[in-house]
Amino acid sequence: MVDPAIESHYGTGYERSRLFPGGRPTLEYVRSVELLDRLLPRPPARLLDVGGGPGAYAGPLARRGYRVHLVDPVPLHVEQARQAAAADPAGGFTAAVGDARTLAEPDRSQDAVLLFGPLYHLTDAADRQQALAEADRVLRPGGRVLAMAVSRFASLLDGLYKGWLGDPVFRPIVDQDLADGQHRNPDPVGRPEFFTTAYFHTPDGLAAEIERAGFTDVTVYGVEGPGWPLRQDWEDEQRREHILFAARSVETQPSLTGFSHHLIAAATKP
Repeated sequence: MVDPAIESHYGTGYERSRLFPGGRPTLEYVRSVELLDRLLPRPPARLLDVGGGPGAYAGPLARRGYRVHLVDPVPLHVEQARQAAAADPAGGFTAAVGDARTLAEPDRSQDAVLLFGPLYHLTDAADRQQALAEADRVLRPGGRVLAMAVSRFASLLDGLYKGWLGDPVFRPIVDQDLADGQHRNPDPVGRPEFFTTAYFHTPDGLAAEIERAGFTDVTVYGVEGPGWPLRQDWEDEQRREHILFAARSVETQPSLTGFSHHLIAAATKP
C-alpha cells in the first residue's frame, strides 16, 4: 500500500516529534494550524484526516469540536495516533490504517478532507488524481478539501541555506527535483536528512491537479513564507512574530508562494 522507502523513512517514528523539536511548534505547524482555522468549515463539522500521521493535527482539531477520523497507510502512525487520542479525552478521534486512493468512508459523508501527505508521497500523477477523486467522493456538496504539497524549490533552497549544494549526493537530487519534481534519495539510510521518495509540486501544478479533479475556488497558500531560513530567529518571540507577519503578508502572492517549503491548496466541492 505504501512505497517501501517511504514506510522505512516513517518507520523510525520521527514524524511524531518532527513538528515539535524541543517541545516548541515549528513555523510549518503554526502556519498550517492558522490556515486550517481560517479555511475549514466550523465545528462540529465531520473531518477526514487522510495521511494524518501520528495525529498532530487531528488532536487539536478534535479538541475544537470537529468529529475527526484519521487514515494513514503507516501502521506505526495509526498506533501513535490512537495513543494520542486515548491520552486526551477532550481531543478524542478515531484512526485506522487506510489508503488515500481507496477510502472506506461512504459517499458524501464528510464536511472536509485533509490531504496532508498523500499528494507528495503519491509520485504518480494518476495516483494523485485517484486520491483527489476519493476526496471528492466522500465530501458532501460544498465540502472543503485542503491539500498540502512540498514546493518544487524546497530542496534547492534548503541546499543553498544549509550548504548542501556542493554535496555529490544531494546536488543530483536537486537537479531532478527541478526537472520534474520526482524527489529520490539514493542513500535513505545514510542520509535521512535528504528526505524520502516524494513528488514536489509547483504552485500552478498543484492548483491544476485539484481543478482537474473537479474542485472549484482553488487557492494555493505558501505555508512558511519568506522567513523560514531564519530558523534560529524562530526562538526569539519578537522575531517569531516578524516571521509570521511576513508569511501571512504574502501567503497568496504568486511570485513568492513557491519560496515556502510547503503549500496548502484549499478548494470546494461543487
